[in-house]
Amino acid sequence: MTSWVFRAVGVLAILTAVGCTAQFRNHGYVPSEETLQQLKVGVDTRATVDDVIGAPSAAGVLTDGDYYYVRSRVREYGALRPQVVDRQVLAISFNQNDTIANIERFGLEAGQVVPLTRRVTDSSVVGNGFLRQVFGNIGNIDPSGLFGG
Repeated sequence: MTSWVFRAVGVLAILTAVGCTAQFRNHGYVPSEETLQQLKVGVDTRATVDDVIGAPSAAGVLTDGDYYYVRSRVREYGALRPQVVDRQVLAISFNQNDTIANIERFGLEAGQVVPLTRRVTDSSVVGNGFLRQVFGNIGNIDPSGLFGG
């Protein structure tokens, strides 16, 4: 009888320890710095970007908009709320003739968007940035357009 109790307590302890380990989920894709070195600002085009690193998961709101690659790492720990531990956004903007104007990488530090690297021909992402486009469209959604109405 006592050996059965010790086994049950041991199994319960193992299950408790396994249940309290952190689990990590990765979402999205941001190309490596080595891959980005293949792209030249002012020389390469949108088609070259598609060939070298692939089409993005998010593009600018307008047709032929800028490219945005987003990667997030989320930690889940037991019954606690999932927490984003890392987020990177790569923004590639284009000129009117579809050549690369800027390549910028942003991170999320303490809830603030922080530029990590920049290869730009001017001061920032051309036009509205990714976050400005996202937050600028809040409230501008017409529900009738969602259902073909």
